[in-house]
Amino acid sequence: MFARSTTIESHPSYIDAGIKHVRDTVMPALTDFDGCLGMSLLIDRDSGSCIATSSWRDDESLRASEGPVRKLRDDAAEVFHGTTDVSRWEIALMHRDHHADRGACCRITWMKAGPAHMDRIVDVWKMVVMPKMEELDGFCSAGLMLDHAAGRVVSSLTFDSAEAMERNAERIGDIQDEAGHEVDAEVLDTCGFELAIAHLHVPEMA
Repeated sequence: MFARSTTIESHPSYIDAGIKHVRDTVMPALTDFDGCLGMSLLIDRDSGSCIATSSWRDDESLRASEGPVRKLRDDAAEVFHGTTDVSRWEIALMHRDHHADRGACCRITWMKAGPAHMDRIVDVWKMVVMPKMEELDGFCSAGLMLDHAAGRVVSSLTFDSAEAMERNAERIGDIQDEAGHEVDAEVLDTCGFELAIAHLHVPEMA
């Protein structure tokens, strides 16, 4: 499975209007595209940074949607009063302990690794990282997406609340640092987001 993520750098005052636009306009339009399974929206009300991610059955359907989705993206950028940056990923792992409800938050970590290490990263996340994350109070789900050609990796962890995510922050960092060292991956950035829309609909892949 594959995904397209659009990072929108918005002014915080336009975020609520942006959420409404994504929910009422973008999501219904995406459902008309063959191969689109759903989408999610992460927001940071302090910085104005938002990440909209759509999931796709295969690489062909993702690529076939590029042209029509560009108009949706441009219109959304106007509503958010923000700039956009687009990334495309292979969804390597998805595991859910339970579905996220209102108030859920996500910890997103971006990493850099050699393309030759990608298979090893997936194995370590599957066998080491996710079992340890499942032990954390308030854990909802974990995902891993890869850009093989660029050697980029993004890890997502969802918790029931911002409080649960913050409470486990030190332990999460230790687990990710240990795994990153084992697979020779460099952590580039880590940010927390509110899960404003949770309809990515990626099946269990662990």
